[in-house]
Amino acid sequence: MTEPSNPEHAGTASTGGARSHARAQAAAATLARPDLPSEVPAGKITWSQRIPAGGYANVVLGRGTRVRLTDPAGSACAHVLLLRADAPWERLNVADTVKVPWQAYLSTGHPLLTDQGRVLGTVLADSSGHHDTLCGPTPEARDLLRLAGAKQGLAPRDIAPSLSFFRGVRVAPDGALSATGSAPAGSSVDLLVHLPAVLLVANAAHPLDERATTDLDIVAWSAPKDLTANHNGDPEYLRAVQNTEAAWTAMTLEMTA
Repeated sequence: MTEPSNPEHAGTASTGGARSHARAQAAAATLARPDLPSEVPAGKITWSQRIPAGGYANVVLGRGTRVRLTDPAGSACAHVLLLRADAPWERLNVADTVKVPWQAYLSTGHPLLTDQGRVLGTVLADSSGHHDTLCGPTPEARDLLRLAGAKQGLAPRDIAPSLSFFRGVRVAPDGALSATGSAPAGSSVDLLVHLPAVLLVANAAHPLDERATTDLDIVAWSAPKDLTANHNGDPEYLRAVQNTEAAWTAMTLEMTA
């Protein structure tokens, strides 16, 4: 075999050289990780990831998982989509998430609903208050969500409109939409997963707020006791929870039959 004429590629001309080069790169790489919640035992953490600007993540989460999204530097934008892991045709429906609770602005106690009247997630805590249910993703964010979905076997048609966390939008009396910016650095949102779900997240600018994004942190841990607490006393929420529990009971009975 003739030796390569370009010295830059000489080290990877053989399988051994290419392997050594790849391993050297892996050894030199530094993967930034989120800070883990101090109040959560390490053994309960099931997944964590720091998503850089223009990045995305995908993961399957079990029922009773608590997910914390954090904006460490104060300029992240989390475009979030949830789909049922066992039946991905049932997914977050933004219209019902706004309509059923009679509230367009996400905050503590707000359900994330499917079009089947079931709860995929509930907002358990919110120190940001800057979110959006109205605008949907940018083309960049949608492309990232499609990439994230493809890792879970989902097609582009499965990527429905998403919610945006950490960049706020408000509606004026005349119906005009205006951006309200971001909360201070370190703000976070906690979500409770009610049914096994695929979580897709893209960290990209908002349609009304084109500022470049900064890192987004996500940490998930097992918190089944949160499912037994009452997070919202509204009749619409309680009915959706009942629908969700009925679906879960039917599913588990079928699996054990």
